[in-house]
Amino acid sequence: MTHRPRNLTPPRWPAPHTSAVALAFDLDGPTGSAMLDGSIWRRPSYFALGGYGPFRALPRILDVLGEAGVRATFFTPAWVVETWPDACRRIVESGHEVAHHGYRHECYYDLTVDEQVEVLRRSQRVFHDVLGVEAVGFRTPSGDWHPETPRLLVEHGFSYSSSMRGDDRPYLHRVAGVSTCLVEIPARWDFDDYAYLAYTRNPDYPVGQDRIAGYRTTLENWTREFDGYHAEGLCLTTLLHPKVSGKPGRILILERLLAHMRSRQGVWFATCAEVAQWWRDSGQGDAASGGAGAGQPLPAGDLAGRKCA
Repeated sequence: MTHRPRNLTPPRWPAPHTSAVALAFDLDGPTGSAMLDGSIWRRPSYFALGGYGPFRALPRILDVLGEAGVRATFFTPAWVVETWPDACRRIVESGHEVAHHGYRHECYYDLTVDEQVEVLRRSQRVFHDVLGVEAVGFRTPSGDWHPETPRLLVEHGFSYSSSMRGDDRPYLHRVAGVSTCLVEIPARWDFDDYAYLAYTRNPDYPVGQDRIAGYRTTLENWTREFDGYHAEGLCLTTLLHPKVSGKPGRILILERLLAHMRSRQGVWFATCAEVAQWWRDSGQGDAASGGAGAGQPLPAGDLAGRKCA
């Protein structure tokens, strides 16, 4: 049985497509809280767990995407780009998108406005100098952001964010009560591989979890979730991590998931940047209700007059 809500008009996608998939990976490497507090330099095994992503898992994922003819978005801390430049160049050379994910996977809600600006600018310099591109997309590393973050993204010319969880279709952000052209492409925990496949020791993470999910169960959950998105004509994006999903056995989950998606008619496979551009160009979606990210107000003209990326 296919469920279609009666009170929502399905989004429009480039003809003849009827739904969208913006496959996305967070290429965190060893960045994150342990790097930010310095403890990772005393824990070489923990560093290696993260480094496995860009060093060994990423090539597998790029090969699978290439064989399927699917382009994806890689949200990548700039420190990872500096540390594994050749691996990250291959992402761009393979036709994929690289987008902002902090410099060292900072928690944006802990940063002042000036500190956020410095992370954004420093990361863009690294992207430009190493990869020859600048990011147009943003995914908050911590799963949340500072009230001023959306305003800063608009001011720095970002096209979209994929950070929030409150919808299953793109929408436009309001900042200080003003409608902007900053598109949100919501990503849900349902498609976060950490919830299924991540487990480490010393300390135990996730806390209280004593085993990972079965691969068959993980694939079944993801394919059924995709089926629901496709039936309603929505946009599905993912929170996958190469260091989690790019291992020899787990890569088969990605292969079979892509095969299932590609077997359905009408699916538009696009990068997050392409989805954001289409959403604006096609004139869809009101700005998010509630003024997501409203902080100190800017004059309306300062926001409304800014050009979209």
